[in-house]
Formats: sequence, structure tokens, C-alpha cells
Amino acid sequence: MITLTLDAMSAPLLALRLFSAEYPHLPAPCLDVSTVYPDRLTLSFHDDLAAFEAWRDALGIAAESITHHVQCDGRTQVLEAKADYAGAQLHLVGYAKVSAAGSVLSGTGDAA
Repeated sequence: MITLTLDAMSAPLLALRLFSAEYPHLPAPCLDVSTVYPDRLTLSFHDDLAAFEAWRDALGIAAESITHHVQCDGRTQVLEAKADYAGAQLHLVGYAKVSAAGSVLSGTGDAA
């Protein structure tokens, strides 16, 4: 087994540092940097698709590139967007409840 050094995770850590300087006004996400995917920075938003959308818009990720699915429980919708940023693979994820009426919102103001 190869042990990674912190240097192997420099791209997502740099992206995170740049985000803290460029976007301090945006909602704070849950963050994930992992030795499993050392080039990836995941920003996740739970029960706040508006925060997901704010980050997507600030990073210039096209709304058309968002993928959407409902988890197998039928109660949780998931929005995902991916982009490259400062050498890191950026992964935005938004989770929200499916409304009681059963409609699913895309998080961008349009029906899915």
C-alpha cells in the first residue's frame, strides 16, 4: 500500500484556499478532501439548494450541466455538478427533500 503525502492533495487544498479568498460571502459547504480521490474537492449542501445554486453560479458552471436524481428512498433529491478548478476536480452536490406533493425541483428555479 502506498501512503500518500499531503502534497498529493495539493490541488484540492489550493482550490479550497482560493475559495476562502475569492468567495468568503458564499454559504459554507460541507467539505470533503480524501486520500481515496486526492485530486477531488467535494462541496456538499444539505437541505439548501439555494446554496448549491449560489456556488454553481459563482463558479460559472452551466445550469445545463447539472445532473439530477432521486435516491432510492424516494424522499431525497440530489443535484450534482462537476468542474475543474485550480487543478482540482470540483464536485458540487446538493441534497434536498422531495416535496410532499411529490414534485421535484432542480434547484435552479426550473422543474426537473
